[in-house]
Amino acid sequence: MRTHTCNGISRSDIGNTVTLIGWVKSKRDQGAGLIFIDLRDREGVTQVVFKPEINKENSELAESFRSEDVIQVTGTVEERPEIDGQSTFNTEIATGEVELIVSEVKVINRAEVLPFPLDKPVNNEDLRLKYRFLDLRRPAMARNMQLRHRITKTTRDVLDEDGFLEIETPILSKSTPEGARDFLVPSRLTPGSFYALPQAPQQYKQLLMCGGIEKYFQIARCFRDEDLRADRQPEFTQIDIEASFVTQDDIIGLTEKLLGRVFKESIGAEAPASFERITYQDAMDTYGSDKPDTRFGLHLTDIGDIFTNSQFKVFSGALKAGGCIKAINAKGLNSASVGQIDKMTKAAIEAGAKGLAYIQARGPEPADWRSPITKFLSEEELQGLKEKLNIEEGDLVLFGAGDWDTVCEVLGRVRLMCADYLNLLEGNTDLNFLWVTEFPLLHFDKEEGRWHAVHHPFTRPVPEDEAKLKAGEYAGLRAQAYDVVLNGYELGGGSIRIHEADLQDAMFTALGVSEEEKKTMFGHILDAFSFGAPPHGGLALGLDRVAMLVCGTDSIREVIAFPKNNKGTDLMSDSPAEVDFKQLRELYVQSTAKKDKKGQPQQPAPAK
Repeated sequence: MRTHTCNGISRSDIGNTVTLIGWVKSKRDQGAGLIFIDLRDREGVTQVVFKPEINKENSELAESFRSEDVIQVTGTVEERPEIDGQSTFNTEIATGEVELIVSEVKVINRAEVLPFPLDKPVNNEDLRLKYRFLDLRRPAMARNMQLRHRITKTTRDVLDEDGFLEIETPILSKSTPEGARDFLVPSRLTPGSFYALPQAPQQYKQLLMCGGIEKYFQIARCFRDEDLRADRQPEFTQIDIEASFVTQDDIIGLTEKLLGRVFKESIGAEAPASFERITYQDAMDTYGSDKPDTRFGLHLTDIGDIFTNSQFKVFSGALKAGGCIKAINAKGLNSASVGQIDKMTKAAIEAGAKGLAYIQARGPEPADWRSPITKFLSEEELQGLKEKLNIEEGDLVLFGAGDWDTVCEVLGRVRLMCADYLNLLEGNTDLNFLWVTEFPLLHFDKEEGRWHAVHHPFTRPVPEDEAKLKAGEYAGLRAQAYDVVLNGYELGGGSIRIHEADLQDAMFTALGVSEEEKKTMFGHILDAFSFGAPPHGGLALGLDRVAMLVCGTDSIREVIAFPKNNKGTDLMSDSPAEVDFKQLRELYVQSTAKKDKKGQPQQPAPAK
């Protein structure tokens, strides 16, 4: 239906007859039958010109065109003319030196009035999602889809070059505890039994290693029934990688090569050949985050030594309870408004703090400082703060006191807010990749009184901590786990896996998994470990998150063709939706959902 795309003609085609087909992007009626149309397809735009002296009927037909009509045109390529000595070249498009003088035109399909313009920003996201098939025509979305394709194409190329095999794993699998809630699928052939959609192919990829595949990858679909936000979806995509006979350094090196190629081949950006590494402990101590944005400072500083014998009970009490005191000096933020400080205080409380102590340095000396806490501090303590934090006129100092986890979390959030208020990242295009390593292996849940795996139950401890795991000494164990981070976003993570039955058994014991549960939930993988399983490890990158950062957007919905909204709803197809009771009956399922007077589903009472 076409000889060229709308981005495919140039000066070399002048004098040739070509046929184009696409959407009417815009129309400019110059009067007297002279009409200019910008014709668009996926590749770009060409200006086509209707002249009444060439074909009056064509010009009259063109007068009826409106945005997004699909038309086919045939004509002669000509150089754009000069008008009153001025060039009419359009340097913003690839075809800007030429135009198509139309001799034939055919209307392929008419478009209704659009629900929103395709050439301007649209703030109503729900409207965009409802008409996603139109939204995808917008230049930004079209670019995002093309870049996402380039990311997956490069991924396949790099891993294929390295000897990896792309292998699919089951979508219908068994429900196992992996952290988030499973999506369940009832089985018609086995009444009362359910499949689960995979949260990740974790066990299958380890079983592939037990099967001698050695190098596996998959562009894997994953499903988690959890609360959503800008960077979460109920269904998402991972670049899933697993390899045998590898060390942590092998996986890290492969990932650095892969991400370097992805950013280079998609947007021409250069990533460092190797990324900085930082331990989890250092990341939390310095940045208050296990995915720190290192493009700016505002480091957390431990100031506990200043308040060892303090009379200020908030600080001294934290230290006596085995906690810590940390502070951030947000230089130049003394002018923070009451509203900004209130927002930071609210964020601190949401992160577990009782409040947020601060000092506004209105002058160079403590006597000039404005703060609700300085009256409780001695002159020696105030001078110690000034020296250790290098407090100068114009600074804003923010404090956290309590248990280490909460203090780091609180100040980590406040740090990001300070950077935003100070516009520290305005115009910043840096790509600060880094690795966070040596995550905790286990986390103790005080409410449940039990240990949980920080990553998953197949994560291997560092060699120095294996004996402690077997001996039941669980506090402070470190994992051979690693996350790759870019500008404050976790791109993905992985670990070296447990491959021996006895070490895996010790891990299950730590997690309180009974002998019966080991057999029913994990019997297949424990069996695999008992038949000469190789050492192995891997990593999963969030393809949606990688694409989001490559495309320069702030939500993964911008890089997914048909995403759900923040309530998990597909507004375009109106799903999820009720199904006919006959379908439920065939599955031996009965809905207990109740509706309110407005016909809206009622939330069930929380389980006791």
